[in-house]
Amino acid sequence: METVDLLKKVRQIEIKTRGLTNNIFAGEYHTAFKGKGMAFSEVREYQYGDDVRDIDWNVTARYNKPFIKVFEEERELTVMLLVDVSGSRNFGTANVMKKEMMTEIAATIAFSAIQNKDKIGVIFFSDKIEKFIPPKKGRKHILFIIRELINFEPQNSSTDISQVLRYMTGAIKKRCTAFLISDFIDNKSYKDALSIANNKHDVVAVQVYDKRETELPNVGLMKVSDAETGAEQWVDTSSAQTRNAYANWWAKKQIEMNSMLKKSRVDYVSVATDEDYVKALMALFLRRA
Repeated sequence: METVDLLKKVRQIEIKTRGLTNNIFAGEYHTAFKGKGMAFSEVREYQYGDDVRDIDWNVTARYNKPFIKVFEEERELTVMLLVDVSGSRNFGTANVMKKEMMTEIAATIAFSAIQNKDKIGVIFFSDKIEKFIPPKKGRKHILFIIRELINFEPQNSSTDISQVLRYMTGAIKKRCTAFLISDFIDNKSYKDALSIANNKHDVVAVQVYDKRETELPNVGLMKVSDAETGAEQWVDTSSAQTRNAYANWWAKKQIEMNSMLKKSRVDYVSVATDEDYVKALMALFLRRA
């Protein structure tokens, strides 16, 4: 993409997603993704009804009257975006491709994070780790991330979700909130890696798919290609048996995905390219509140 076009696209996404963050997500994000715990803030004189377990005995002894420790929520988080850049993201029969929706979702989460003074980092993955952007704060950092989301060209086209989960688990030492943004078209099980990652971190999954992936249209003989392997074949879509087999394949993949996410206790949401991702994210945030 030309530099001028890229900057224009970055600006468009910034305006849209930052607006969503300011007007819709601010409170929900803060509530859904709480800080690491409670940090000591100050001491004050004991008042009736205060928890005696919070008494600061050193200060109490110094002034001969009870003082308690006051705590406040430790807000700062590290947020990681694990973004699938495999070949299958370059598909879409609605107004947008999966890649474009993934980019907007990632940007919206990123602006939500920096508005709450959280650090944000990104791992682009296919069947290998394509790029790691360490977590930082600030608008300049977010705009760099958006540029990469729009313009990044991966070396590989296949998908390996287990690998990115293992990499993130090893690379990010302190507990973080990790958004796994993918279409989840992966023929291998990632349950073990997901469970381990979610035990150390807080993993949230966002599936982006296209409705056309769920069923074949009845349009006769059609040439189809696998975006991740490059394999091509002719398919007779006029055959009800063929269409049913494909629909059953998709349903089975969804059941497998749902099972792995639930068994790993990972919160998740699925959104199609012709649906409103704002409603999907809001529903996810409210479930966690």
